[in-house]
Parts: sequence; C-alpha cells; structure tokens
Amino acid sequence: MTLSPAEPASRGYALVVDDHPLVARGITEFLRAHALLEDAVGVGGTQDALTTIARLGPPSVALVDFWLADGTTATFLADLRTLAPRARVLMMSGDGNPAVVTHAASNGAHGFLHKQQPPEVFAQAVRAVLEGGTWFDAPAPAPAHGAAPQRDVPLYARDLGLTPRQGQILEQVLEGHPNRRIAEALHLSEHTVKEHVTAILQRLQVRNRVEAIAKLRGVQFQPGLQD
Repeated sequence: MTLSPAEPASRGYALVVDDHPLVARGITEFLRAHALLEDAVGVGGTQDALTTIARLGPPSVALVDFWLADGTTATFLADLRTLAPRARVLMMSGDGNPAVVTHAASNGAHGFLHKQQPPEVFAQAVRAVLEGGTWFDAPAPAPAHGAAPQRDVPLYARDLGLTPRQGQILEQVLEGHPNRRIAEALHLSEHTVKEHVTAILQRLQVRNRVEAIAKLRGVQFQPGLQD
C-alpha cells in the first residue's frame, strides 16, 4: 500500500491502538472523560489505525500498544510518520523489560508508559507528549512473587534503521571487538568498518562505542532480519 500524508483533521483527536478491545475502550473513555483531547478513537490493529488516519486525518497523539498482533512496532511507526508526520506517539505496554523502552525510543516514540501506572500518571504522560515533551517511564518494579517473568525483547538491525551488514558490525562492537578484528571477521577493509561504525553511532545517537554498549545493555540484539 502506498502511503501519503493525510489532510489535517478538523479537530484534535487521540488514536488508541490496542488489540485488547477492553483496554482500547477504557483508554478512549478515559481520554474523553478527562477532556485531554477533543475526541478519542480506539482501534484494534495497525491496518485499522492506518484506515482511520486516512479517513479522519492525522491524530494529535497516537497511543500504541507495544505488543500488536498484526504488525511490528517499527513498521507501524514508519507508516505513521508517513501519514501523520506531526503526530505525537506514546507507546504503552504491560511489559516492564527495559529493552521494550529502548525499542520504542529507537523507533521514534515520544514516550513510553507502563500500563500498570495509575490514571493520574497516565494523564500526565499524555499531556507531556501532547505539549511537545517526552515521557519515558523508569523500569517497572519487580513483579510480585509468582508473577510471570518478563520476556526478552529481540531487537533487530532494521528496528534501529541499520542495514544487515551494519547489524553484523554492531554485534561485533557490542562484544567489544576493535575495527581491525571486525574487518578480519567479516572480510572487510578497516576503512569500510570505520565508516559503518560512524554511521551506526549516528543512528543510535551516541558519541562513541562505550555509549552504544551502555544504550543497548540488556537488549537481545539480533543482527539479521526478523523472520
């Protein structure tokens, strides 16, 4: 499907994207009841979200569940930026794994909110993002005894805007290898590796390898393409 920017909506609205109908309805009703925006629309998946934007115009803010069944976060956010480049994006999840927050930020979200936060914090996060700021929750508290463990979040090269080759090089960087060893392992020249490393650091918005390693600490990085 070819996407092009939609015409501006006649009034600001929030687009809630969550494949749990009860959650989507609860959030839309909360937003309406607290008059955080003029209106709120809830949909159950990415295709419905894109159709809604084409019909109503760009939302002021999109509140998107991280774990959507019908599409990857990175793909949907890329489509959203095309259709609604000025829309603010607040990701949500019940998963407190710090890698989820990193994944959301790396794909252009303006905020991340854990679903277990109380309503007043939810309202603060929405307002902050709407006003041009950011809101990224700290890692969630440890789960109660007997709760299911948090799942690891695989982060693929394309999720970071990297090519497969850059993903291979980043994997080596995260293991602490210098350019010369990376060049030997991947059968590249040191100059080529250096150029790729520079591009990777720029993409990650870090100044050096140490910051890159710190930024992706705890993330299950996968250099290849997602299946």
